[in-house]
Amino acid sequence: MPENTSATVEESAVPVATAPGSAIKGTKKDKPERVASMWSDARRDLMHNWVFLVSAVLILGLLVIAAFPGLFTSGDPYAKGFCDLSNSVVPPSGAHWFGFDVQGCDIYTRTIYGTRNSIIVGVLTSVLTTLVGCVLGMVAGLRSGWLDVLVSRFTEIWFAIPTMLGGLLVLAMLGTGNVITVSLIMAVLGWPQLFRIMRGAVITNKQNDYVMAARALGAGGWRIAMRHILPNALAPVIVVSTINLGVYISAEAAFSYLGIGVQSPNISWGLMISDGQDRFLSAPHMVLFPSLFLSITVLAFIMLGEAVRDALDPKLR
Repeated sequence: MPENTSATVEESAVPVATAPGSAIKGTKKDKPERVASMWSDARRDLMHNWVFLVSAVLILGLLVIAAFPGLFTSGDPYAKGFCDLSNSVVPPSGAHWFGFDVQGCDIYTRTIYGTRNSIIVGVLTSVLTTLVGCVLGMVAGLRSGWLDVLVSRFTEIWFAIPTMLGGLLVLAMLGTGNVITVSLIMAVLGWPQLFRIMRGAVITNKQNDYVMAARALGAGGWRIAMRHILPNALAPVIVVSTINLGVYISAEAAFSYLGIGVQSPNISWGLMISDGQDRFLSAPHMVLFPSLFLSITVLAFIMLGEAVRDALDPKLR
């Protein structure tokens, strides 16, 4: 018996051979290593940044209001009989939270529906300026030479025109404005800023070692531009575009306030503020609530841009 016992112990001590690639039951498999990148690190930082989370929730709420205003109010400001002069300048109450304006229109309903025009102007202008600035910036930064000089000099001349002043003059000459007109005019005047940022980022990134290595391995110019230069050059452009979105919304409100932006029967926060300025002391609610929505919207986009900048800028880590 003792001999059998020792033999059994010795056999159990011998390691059991396993087939390649197989794992012993009860052991954990090795987890694949996470591939780090600028965008993955930025996403992780943003998920732990309360400024980004608060601004993202506010912007998401505003986008839902702009897309589906009927979910937040039962009234329709474009329907016949919506305004009743007997309710003129009636202050806020439990039934009508924001009160009524001079024409007897419910301010809450008009404020909700005015969100759509303001968001459309901001988003459309930012998209157009980003597209034009990125395309021209990529071409000038990659090609260099006479093409870069020509586009850069033209941009410097165009950049000398202030966006607000230029938009004011053009809209004043047109006489009337709408969402598309205001967006196009601000985009035409606002793209040089994105061009300069994109051009500088492209020139900086195309001199990096990974671009040189890709070129030495035989990668084509288009592949290098799309796979290596563009993803790294977009970071500062995204930051500025996000911040500018709030600026464009406030610019649209300023144009409408001056009577050259969005005009009735369309609804705009700036137009509502303009209508209530003469009765600010006697009926401050006419100015207060659209101004509050405007301020929150602009602040949310600026906070979002600041949070994205902190996440994408390696110097701030």
